[in-house]
Formats: sequence, C-alpha cells, structure tokens
Amino acid sequence: MLMTALDTLYHKVEKYGNVCVGLDTALEYLPHPLIAAAYDPMQAILNYNCAVVDATEDITACYKVQIAYYEALGLKGLELYAKTLSYIRFKKLLIIADVKRGDIADTAARYAKAHYSGDFEADFVTLSAYMGMDSLAPWVSAAQESGKGAFVLMRTSNAGRQDFQCQKLLAGGSVYEAVGDKLRALASSCRGECGYALFGAVVGCTESEEAAAIRKRYKDLFFLIPGYGVQGGGGKEAALLLDGRGNGGVVNASRAVLKAWKKNERIEGMGKREALLGAMEEVRSFVVTMRDDIRDAVEVLLSKEEIHAKR
Repeated sequence: MLMTALDTLYHKVEKYGNVCVGLDTALEYLPHPLIAAAYDPMQAILNYNCAVVDATEDITACYKVQIAYYEALGLKGLELYAKTLSYIRFKKLLIIADVKRGDIADTAARYAKAHYSGDFEADFVTLSAYMGMDSLAPWVSAAQESGKGAFVLMRTSNAGRQDFQCQKLLAGGSVYEAVGDKLRALASSCRGECGYALFGAVVGCTESEEAAAIRKRYKDLFFLIPGYGVQGGGGKEAALLLDGRGNGGVVNASRAVLKAWKKNERIEGMGKREALLGAMEEVRSFVVTMRDDIRDAVEVLLSKEEIHAKR
C-alpha cells in the first residue's frame, strides 16, 4: 500500500499529540527585550522561530508557516522564510507551508516545484480548489513523485465562510461538501497505509454543531484544523473533527502560541537571554496545555460513545 506524507504525520500525532504550531511570526509578537537587543529584525524573528521549534519539537506533530508574514517583509522576508523552513527540515520535523495556491496547468506545476523542493521545500502545502479539480491535478502528480502532501480548503474557520463555502447547491448539499466529496473521491486511487487520502482538508473547529457530521461524512480525509484559541475554538470542538482514535487531524494555533509569553508580565523587564527563556517556558506550557486539552476532550467523547454502545 502507498506510504504517504499523511501517514508520516499520522504517526507523529500518535507519538506527540495533535498540536500544529503556527510560525506566523511578526516582529511585534516578540517580547520587547528581544526586539531592542536585535541588530537585525529578521535575525530576531529567525531566532524566535528557532527557539519555538526547540521548545516544542517533542510535543508537536508539525509546524505551519504562513508565507504572508514573510512576503510582507520583501526579499529579506522571503530569505527569512527559507531559513525558517531550513531549520525545521534540519530538525527532521514536518512542515505545512500555508501558501493557499490555486492556479491551473503549468502555473500550478511550477508552484508545486517551488514548494515541494528547493529553498521553500515543505512536506505539505495549503491549496484552494476554487478553479476546479484541474487546479489540484498538477499537485497530485508532484506529490506522488516527491512523497509530499497538501491540505485543500474545505470549510474554514473565518466568518466569511458563509459567503461561499456554506451556500447550498441546487443538486443538494453545500459548496464545502462538494469540495469534500471530490477530495474523498481521490482517496480511492491515492489512499495511504493509515487509510487516509493523499490530500487532506482544511476544516475549522469553530462550529461544533457541524463538526461531528463532517467527520462522519469524510472518514478518509485527514484534517488540518484551524480556529483553536484566538478564533474561539477549543479542545471539545477540535476533538469532534478527529477520528475514533483521536487521530486524523492536526489542530493549529499560531498567535496564541507565539504570544503566550504575554501571560508573564515580568518578561518585558528582563534581559535578552532571560526574556527568551521565559518566553519559551510560556510557549511550551501553552502547547502542553493545548495538547492535553484535546486529548482530554477525545477521552470524554470515547467514554460517551462506550456508554451509548452499551445501552
């Protein structure tokens, strides 16, 4: 059976939990002592990113790096992006490049080359299927050749999802279900050893009412789950999108992790070294709490299912 990148991620989740740490890092997210002591803002951000990785690598399934935060800084920002990815690869950890590409034909193939190899190499990318399944086809081919993967936007965590994703179709169902059904169809030809399709889906955890139905309908899709923390989602909502083994998805938190140090007001008055150490203690504490929050919610769901099965 085909061994996919999602199989590797599945085993990471088994070992380290469901947390995906987002390195959507802006200079203003850093403690002021680190900014003030920096001779170069780019180096300050890189140092912070590397410190976050070091502090969480044994409690995190993967890292999501949002390219927009680096593109906004120009050419030096893209160099910073490449160096951040390089450090994560050096540590032999998994990367989701949050690039949200969605073009077709040769353009898509070149995007795939850019993000599956070279300076911007990642294990997974995020994609939009708005232009149709032919926008995904070059990525599928490239993924099969390179052993990479992707997460396709299906039902996101932002309020604007109602504008298009949740609109009902004349043929029945919603737009996001049409996307999910197409992705599910891919599974028949590209299923990995853990039972999941070659590509997963982005499904937000901000609407618990729909979460259980989505997981039941798309049992063979691995989910990238945004919305935890700042956007209002929690362990209970995320757990509904996981499979019966507490796997089948990674739950992303970015700003909540990167700015976890703000809980300790003393950090602002520390020196550079002490501030970095203090910040990483808070970052690690947040990730541990998040991981355990999700695990506890999964246990509660499993207990309820066992009770229901006995009746």
